[in-house]
Amino acid sequence: MLILPLKTQVIPSGSVPRSPNKLPFHHNVSLTVSLTVGTPPQNVSMVIDTGSELSWLHCNKTLSHPTTFDPTRSTSYQTIPCSSPTCTNRTQDFPIPASCDSNNLCHATLSYADASSSDGNLASDVFHVGSSDISGLVFGCMDSVFSSNSDEDSKSTGLMGMNRGSLSFVSQLGFPKFSYCISGTDFSGLLLLGESNLTWSVPLNYTPLIQISTPLPYFDRVAYTVQLEGIKVLDKLLPIPKSTFEPDHTGAGQTMVDSGTQFTFLLGPAYNALRTAFLNQTSGVLRVLEDPDFVFQGAMDLCYLVPLSQRVLPLLPTVTLVFRGAEMTVSGDRVLYRVPGELRGNDSVHCLSFGNSDLLGVEAYVIGHHHQQNVWMEFDLEKSRIGLAQVRCDLAGQRFGLAL
Repeated sequence: MLILPLKTQVIPSGSVPRSPNKLPFHHNVSLTVSLTVGTPPQNVSMVIDTGSELSWLHCNKTLSHPTTFDPTRSTSYQTIPCSSPTCTNRTQDFPIPASCDSNNLCHATLSYADASSSDGNLASDVFHVGSSDISGLVFGCMDSVFSSNSDEDSKSTGLMGMNRGSLSFVSQLGFPKFSYCISGTDFSGLLLLGESNLTWSVPLNYTPLIQISTPLPYFDRVAYTVQLEGIKVLDKLLPIPKSTFEPDHTGAGQTMVDSGTQFTFLLGPAYNALRTAFLNQTSGVLRVLEDPDFVFQGAMDLCYLVPLSQRVLPLLPTVTLVFRGAEMTVSGDRVLYRVPGELRGNDSVHCLSFGNSDLLGVEAYVIGHHHQQNVWMEFDLEKSRIGLAQVRCDLAGQRFGLAL
């Protein structure tokens, strides 16, 4: 079992784009873990992403990316030729197939839902995680990175891919399960690789991972896909047909648990039902921002004005995501998100922390890390399921001996 502290990184107030001209998920908070790579070890900081396969590091030092990994300084660094089985067989789940560069090295191009991309060569090196040394771990050594959020991404050295693909960090390590817990306070959380033995904790409720045998064009087969069955506001199930949550014949409409995305995004019919119910429940309690031009992150169009003098938000209705076998309840200030740097006179702007996938052109439900705060998230790869339990993540960290 390996335990690593998680950190959250926040972009300075005011630097979040007003209306993203790129598609999907601009994140202004990401979860990072620190470790060392290479011989001698170099410090790196990696964003934990359960929605990605290949882990990668910035290998080209530029002004915008001062934090990089220098392969020329590592005696254990090895490039991977394009004739290698790793390049020919294990990259099949990459959205863009691996190719051969002019030096006959395995070349990877990665693109993400938020229109960021990176490309470079596949390589291997030793990763020092906690007290363990993992040699020959395959990762992408990226020369060029185009980011939709350079303020945020310049703070980390790379990304740790944690999905179910054969080259993901967790697949290469061969752990039967991993868990994380994200605190809602300044303490950020922990990532636990291996068996957690949570005898002290509340029992986990499990929801099975959905798997399909036939490849479908819009279904990500290596994502952590669960079955969303309904949405409740104040414990009352919204009148949304179950078929709304079922992927269609193309695979569009799957529900993915994604630590690399900040907020939760719902397909139009489900989002509109939630928006209407939430609006009704908060009528007379909160003032709606009447500005059709303001859509936070291009997908969140229900926002409220809250006086700066008001320190505490009124009691807000809870929103519960109902999965097969488990539920995730979002309450308190996690239901609304204060938009950094956005002021209207003497009011701050708070938006419903659920977005409309349709506005982003994304054919999926995505459960982001904002709604996973203070939830123990266990990804059980052996039994193909995800376990959930509401916990105090700061206390969980103390149980594991992290001075949080």
